[in-house]
Amino acid sequence: MTRKIEFFDTTLRDGEQTPGVSFSIDEKVAIAKQLEKWGITVIEAGFPAASPDSFEAVQQIARSLKTTSVTGLARCVISDIDKAYEAVKDAVHPQIHVFIATSPIHLQYKLKMTEEQVLASIKECVSYARSKIDVIEFSPEDATRSDREFLLKAVQTAVDAGATYINIPDTVGYTTPAEFTEIFTYLINNIHSEREIIFSPHCHDDLGMAVANSLAAIKAGAGRVEGTVNGIGERAGNAALEEIAVALHIRNDFYEAQSPLNLAETVNTAALVSQYSGIAIPKNKAVVGANAFAHESGIHQDGVLKNALTYEIITPELVGLTHNALPLGKLSGRHAFTEKLNALGISYKTSDIDTLFAKFKRLADKKREITDADIRALVSGVIIKNPTGFEFDHVRFDNNTDENSHKAIVSLKNQEDEILSQTATGSGSIDAIFKAIDHFFQHDIKLDSYNVDAVTNGIDAQAQVHVTVTNPTSQTCFNATGSDYDVLAASAKAYFNANILVQKENKQGSQKVISAHAGI
Repeated sequence: MTRKIEFFDTTLRDGEQTPGVSFSIDEKVAIAKQLEKWGITVIEAGFPAASPDSFEAVQQIARSLKTTSVTGLARCVISDIDKAYEAVKDAVHPQIHVFIATSPIHLQYKLKMTEEQVLASIKECVSYARSKIDVIEFSPEDATRSDREFLLKAVQTAVDAGATYINIPDTVGYTTPAEFTEIFTYLINNIHSEREIIFSPHCHDDLGMAVANSLAAIKAGAGRVEGTVNGIGERAGNAALEEIAVALHIRNDFYEAQSPLNLAETVNTAALVSQYSGIAIPKNKAVVGANAFAHESGIHQDGVLKNALTYEIITPELVGLTHNALPLGKLSGRHAFTEKLNALGISYKTSDIDTLFAKFKRLADKKREITDADIRALVSGVIIKNPTGFEFDHVRFDNNTDENSHKAIVSLKNQEDEILSQTATGSGSIDAIFKAIDHFFQHDIKLDSYNVDAVTNGIDAQAQVHVTVTNPTSQTCFNATGSDYDVLAASAKAYFNANILVQKENKQGSQKVISAHAGI
């Protein structure tokens, strides 16, 4: 009998703990709506006690979704639980996720608590959360490095206190599929309850086994699985939900379980998260990478042409990767353009259409056919909230400088369509552009990485630039992207967007923020 596995997405909480990732509230709501469209069962929308912005984001998501459950993370702290409850209470299906560490190393060095104190905290806090809301998930942080007997006591205490879901986190990506199977089998067989208790894995990818461990847990009886889109998350990231979902689909004969996901929305979901996180999807990434369905070997190509199943176990169409059903070009109108945005699941406001369509027309003058990837890249940056009130306009160069220096003039446009320019000289074109943007923002941010990629194949491809910068004031790093037919303009846009993120953080610097890096 095929079981239906609940999918718990933590892209907006654990995924945002990826170095350099900082979603705006609008971006979080847009991602949440796409996750609902994808078919996710429950969204962990954030850690409400972490900051006012985190609380507001969870609350807005809870009020925006129509069918998907929304949960907020809370430490075993009464005030955290109160914040989580207030944030999620208006959801159609609200939940609260409570956690505390159970491994010896965490008890000794982080919590400085005894096992008895931890058990007392679990009982008090899970009971308190259950008095406020019906559905509570409990997580024993660093479960896979916890003493097995104490882990059982902690989980049983949470169940007795009212927890319905028990999540077993492999917090540091330490376990193996065989070990994880043993843990789930042990807990499922030894936990006593008169009501149904659903177990779930939450795996990190430090040893490259997050997806394998998650699937092992499902095989061992887990009824829910946790992870992120594209596997983003701190350190090496989390289990990639799209890989788990497709694995269950392709190997249903083995796992006898299925996901609730609309797999045709997988590429749209992955692309949206990549766009907002500023993290490019690796070309060799399983399921959604650009090379997932590419065949270089002549033997492979011959086999695929004769029968795709010879070397292709996943069809592009399964995950929503299709040839343009509605190809766009310079003669395409506004209606065709908006239909394409809707087909790609791109969130936009009516007020954005004029700007987006103008950008599309400019690109169509340079490219013969506009692909889906081009459209996603074109949209990037237009609907990012910009607290400065300025947008990038253009970049040009003064050719009168000597051969050892480059002078860039970067122009920005304000809300009244006035053009302001900054000029800077650098050792190269990119150096000059970035210095001019630094002059405008009066920042001295540190550039950590700079990468250029082509959005599509061919000589007429758009350039997509990814930058990572560090704000010297807070030592926070941020990712940003920029796309344009001109690589220098794409570079300017990426660095401009990075400065916007730094500016936003500096403006919010006075707010009290609790560390949201809950390493579940």
